[in-house]
Amino acid sequence: MNTVHAVLLLSSMFATNLSGQSSNDEKPTIIFVHGIWADGSCFAPQIEALQAKGYPVMSIQNGVTGLADDVAATQRAIDLVKGKVILVGHSWGGMVITQAGNDPKVVGLVYLAAYGPEKGESVLSVSANAPQTELSKYLVPSGGSVFMSQEGVKKVFADELSPQKQALAYATQVPAAHTVFEDKGGEPAWKTKPSWYIVAKNDKTIHPDLERFMAKRMNSKTTELTSGHVMMLSHPEEVLKVIEEAVANKAK
Repeated sequence: MNTVHAVLLLSSMFATNLSGQSSNDEKPTIIFVHGIWADGSCFAPQIEALQAKGYPVMSIQNGVTGLADDVAATQRAIDLVKGKVILVGHSWGGMVITQAGNDPKVVGLVYLAAYGPEKGESVLSVSANAPQTELSKYLVPSGGSVFMSQEGVKKVFADELSPQKQALAYATQVPAAHTVFEDKGGEPAWKTKPSWYIVAKNDKTIHPDLERFMAKRMNSKTTELTSGHVMMLSHPEEVLKVIEEAVANKAK
C-alpha cells in the first residue's frame, strides 16, 4: 500500500511539442508536494490554472510515513521528467522539496508556509526558533499515526475555508506517522537553488515568525499573504502568481 501511495501522481499533463524545439525551450514541469493532513488535490486551483496555460504538472500523494519515503516519492516523479523542474512544497512538503530539490533537474523551489530545514534539523527542532502555535491541542493519535481533529481543521488548519471545504479537508487528510516530526533533513537544496517563500501572516498551524525565520535564512524571495495555513485554497490566485514568477525566472 505504501508503494501505491508513493507513486500515485494526481495530475500529469505534458505540453505537446509541435515545433521540434529543444528541451531547453520547453516549459518546466511543476511538481507539487503536499503537507501533513492534506493530500495532492489541495493544489487543484493551481494545477488547473497551470494546465490551462500548457504547463506540465504533477502532484505527489505522500504517505507521510517518513521523510525518506516522501522524498523518494518525489524523486520518482522527477525521474519521469526530461527537462527542468520547479518544486512547490506546502508545510511538511517543504521538508521534502528541501531534499528532493538537490536533483540536477530542479531549478527552483517554492515554499508555501513550509518548512525549510537546515542540515540535521527536524520539524520539532526548527520549530524551536519561534513561538509555538496551538496545533498540538488538536492532534489525535491512532495506531501509530497522528490525525487532525475536526475542531483542529476548523480552528487552526483550514480556518479560512467554508464549512463544506473544511469537512472535505478533514475527510481527505493524510495522517502522519508519529515519528516524522523528528526526521532530520540532509543537505538542503536551498543553499544552491533559488527559492521563493510565501508567509501566511495569519497561520495558526506554523507560526508566521517561524516562516519568516526560515525564509530569511534561505534568502528566499519572500511574499506575505494575509492568509491562514492552506493558502493555496484560500488565496489561490496570489499563490499562483508566485509560482508563475518562479517558473518565469527559471524557464529561461
